[in-house]
Amino acid sequence: MIIGILGAGSWGSALANLLAGNGHDVTVWSIDEKEIEMLNTYREQRDRLPGVHLNETITFTTDLEQTIKGKKMIVCAVPSPFIRSTAKKIAPYITNDQLIVNVSKGIEEATLTPIVEIIESEIPGAKVAVLSGPSHAEEVGIGIPTTVVAGARDMDTAKLIQNTFMNDVFRVYTSTDVTGIELGGSVKNVIALAAGITDGLGFGDNTKAALMTRGMAEILRLGTAMGAHVETLAGLSGMGDLIVTCTSKHSRNRNAGYLIGQGKSYKEAMAEVKMVVEGVYSAKATLKLAKKYGVDMPIVEEVNKVLFEGKPAREAVVDLLTRDRKAEISVEE
Repeated sequence: MIIGILGAGSWGSALANLLAGNGHDVTVWSIDEKEIEMLNTYREQRDRLPGVHLNETITFTTDLEQTIKGKKMIVCAVPSPFIRSTAKKIAPYITNDQLIVNVSKGIEEATLTPIVEIIESEIPGAKVAVLSGPSHAEEVGIGIPTTVVAGARDMDTAKLIQNTFMNDVFRVYTSTDVTGIELGGSVKNVIALAAGITDGLGFGDNTKAALMTRGMAEILRLGTAMGAHVETLAGLSGMGDLIVTCTSKHSRNRNAGYLIGQGKSYKEAMAEVKMVVEGVYSAKATLKLAKKYGVDMPIVEEVNKVLFEGKPAREAVVDLLTRDRKAEISVEE
């Protein structure tokens, strides 16, 4: 298959390598001329994915039209804050027979819209799907076994993505629950910020286990209110992604949270991480969705207060622990 990838960061580069290794013809686009020059010179994403040699067959370019035209599949790997602007740029080149696969995670704050719907709104008639799950680029890039889920509104499209990406170290499941996949992949970043904050405060495994479990409860409450399937949220793109993002050394959200727990502002933390921290951008949107759907999300609420209202992180943890006493599960008699 002939494939174009938008975004030459760590995830775009790792997926380009995977797809080229699967025998596909891959072109990767970036708006950054210096980034493309680096990739063409060294065949390595030295800033974002150091140590991973990129397949010699991959084409790197700043020419957007070249990346889009004639490609059967377009993989969108740009950071979530730039999804809408990128969709506007590619719209003139997209044809109805092309499939756009979103691999970024986030919710647009202004519209409370997940990424697939953003792309659909900017490119009417486009076929858009999603690929998500516990899949750090640093591990995918070196062939560490990974499992994800491909989501599309029809199963045939999901199976096409499955067949395109899957190999002996990258297993792909299929689903038609696009809402659940996108929501799980977005909200878990907010919970991962909280997990990192607890690490930065010096708390232990007990604390993180509690936070992840209650964070999953918040994801389930919001997801089911929005029509997502419980099985999706309990699967790879929900629970699976939550686990890896809250615990991994590769997690930019967990690492940013750690720095915030040590007293840095979210802006200082993002500057030190040197990558887009998706949870910061999704935090306000998630809280707005919670209020829209009447869902209780105390962890998300406290993360917002720490990020944007200057609330001390330790005080936020205490407030979470001293909330009104409740049963873990509500059971009707």
